[in-house]
Amino acid sequence: MDVSSGPGCVRSDDATDRMPTGRRVVEGRLPAAVMTRPHRGLRLSEAFLTKTTDTSSDVVVESQLGPSDAAREVAVRRVTDWLLTRQHADGHWRAALEGDTILETEYLLLLAWLDRFDRPEVAGALQRIRSLQLPDGGWPIYPGGPAEVSATVKAYLVLKLAGHSPDEPAMQRAREAIRVLGGPWAVNSFTRYYLALLGQMPYSACPAVPPEIVLLPKWSAINLHSVSAWSRTMIVPLSLMWTYKPQRQVPAERGIAELFTEGHHAAPRVRARGWEKFFRVVDVGIKWCESLGLMPLRRRAVAACEQWMLERCVDSDGLGAIFPPMVWSIIALKCLGYTDESPEVSRAWERLQRLVEHEPDGSTRLEPCHSPVWDTAITIRALCQSTRLEGAVEHAHLARAVDWLLEREIRTPGDWSEQVKAAPAAWCFEYANRFYPDVDDTAMVVLALSDYRHACRRLKIHLQPAVAERLARIAACLPRATEWLGAMQNSDGGWGAFDRDNTMELLCKVPFADHNAMIDPSSPDLAGRVLEAVGQVGLRPGHPVVDRAVAYLRQCQESNGSWFGRWGVNYLYGTWQVIEGLRSIGVEASDPLITRAIDWLESCQQADGGWGESPRSYEDPCWAGRGEVTASQTAWAVAGLAAANRSESDACRRGLAWLVREQQDDGSWHETAFTGTGFPKVFYLRYHYYPIYFPLQSLARTLSDDLADGEANFATKFREAMTLSEQETV
Repeated sequence: MDVSSGPGCVRSDDATDRMPTGRRVVEGRLPAAVMTRPHRGLRLSEAFLTKTTDTSSDVVVESQLGPSDAAREVAVRRVTDWLLTRQHADGHWRAALEGDTILETEYLLLLAWLDRFDRPEVAGALQRIRSLQLPDGGWPIYPGGPAEVSATVKAYLVLKLAGHSPDEPAMQRAREAIRVLGGPWAVNSFTRYYLALLGQMPYSACPAVPPEIVLLPKWSAINLHSVSAWSRTMIVPLSLMWTYKPQRQVPAERGIAELFTEGHHAAPRVRARGWEKFFRVVDVGIKWCESLGLMPLRRRAVAACEQWMLERCVDSDGLGAIFPPMVWSIIALKCLGYTDESPEVSRAWERLQRLVEHEPDGSTRLEPCHSPVWDTAITIRALCQSTRLEGAVEHAHLARAVDWLLEREIRTPGDWSEQVKAAPAAWCFEYANRFYPDVDDTAMVVLALSDYRHACRRLKIHLQPAVAERLARIAACLPRATEWLGAMQNSDGGWGAFDRDNTMELLCKVPFADHNAMIDPSSPDLAGRVLEAVGQVGLRPGHPVVDRAVAYLRQCQESNGSWFGRWGVNYLYGTWQVIEGLRSIGVEASDPLITRAIDWLESCQQADGGWGESPRSYEDPCWAGRGEVTASQTAWAVAGLAAANRSESDACRRGLAWLVREQQDDGSWHETAFTGTGFPKVFYLRYHYYPIYFPLQSLARTLSDDLADGEANFATKFREAMTLSEQETV
């Protein structure tokens, strides 16, 4: 996708959080009593090209000079202390993981179907839902975003179930927002199933998800393993729901019949072409066969789905360990006749309850999953950088965290092994998810373990017996994890998250595919992360895995020098991670692949020194690198510059100055933006520790010490790592 400017791109003075042109930038500092960031969002290039001389509209920006080492040290010590006080006794970290209101609404819709709407957390969830309604009446899927129809319809239904009158002003605004967004028939497939569950829409209006898919052989072009891992865990329980079509009728006054008036009485005809039309014809055919009872394999398929689902609930935080299949699995188990008291339903319910979080303001928030492995690995990396400062981190904190990670290595086959023949040696995102380790977490753990080795040398403790024993475990672990990562590489040279070559694009045309994540293809950010990891253990150009990955990244670089980010928002995330990866395997900072990326990063820096990007860039690439400044995205940009030997550049120093200036007294940074990505255009995330450990990592890595030259000279660092590995082996 070309993200260069062109027809249809917004002008800078049309963008959210961008100040209209017509003002010039004056270097200096604002008085303390004056708001310090009225200029947030203005690019430097736009500011200095301004021709006006009207000083009454001058905008004052911070000095170009970066923070002193002393100021950075204070900032590093503050945030280090913040993290250390939040470490769990067993050594790990886990931050809050926040999504939009679809989590609360879907949870409440499940409770309504289970006849448990009187549970104590209902009031808090309703409070959160009401608080996030937009002035126009709808609900967004990320802060600052527009109303989204599926989120809005589900919120409206939940509020009706709770007894809100349709005549209330907030409900009237919600109905108008739904009308403008296309009405209730415009909702996605998941939402249709929830509406059908409570009798608000017929199951015939839902796309068919036949359980027979589990019987399709692996050699078939379309089979259960040809869809993404997360889709797989949703399809199986949803197919059981489709088979049994469970439904609880709600009183008419608690339903949403009023949404289907004013031209929305029946589903509009969908105009489809090509494969999309083909699959819609198949959908009609499946429903016709079912109506005639022509499903000879249905009993066998249901039994296979049941077995498949129960197997994947073992050694897991729930089916798939993520919210949607965990909800669907409870419904599926009930459809199969399991009682509330059965071990299967009890276990599924208990694991879903772990995702319920009670906020200080009395509201209730549902988490999409837990992120302990991810949070712990990144925190280790950041704290290892903090060891540059004497006394900032006690080794015991790092040791407990590293031991916690080592104990969670997954050494058993999972769904990935259906396509890949390699020894299992990987990590998942959650506490437990045996069947679904992923490439991103495995690469991040490899990086954390590698950074710990460097920190031990920096602290001169690597020869202590207990430390040496731990380093020996790491030395044994890293090669097998690296081998697993190499085996998971796609044919195009990149990596998906959970499977190899999960790239059948025609599956994106099935009616059920509107969650925009039916497959798991390569993405530049994952390729960059894996390159960074394998570079730490010594792989260089000339190795087949490295060469294929570099070729992939050269091919998918955008015309403006950036890279797309699948798992973080968005081009800032992808570009930073690719730069890190290329430098880690030894690509020179002067390589055009990197210099073009750095030029793009610098062009996106905003007038106050920070960086920001809105999820809107997934909808409109003209928004690449544009949006409200955030601590996490500023840290990514600074890290990218530092990796490319630009630590002393004006852009990097101004970014560091922003991080130091915006740090709060307790060591944290305030950030409410969603800078994580679940499904582009569909679901976004706020990782509450992103504005903590990423700024720490960027601030600490730029501190001057006797290893600073090693940070800039990657080849030297890698030779030291390989020497250490050999010593540990001996």
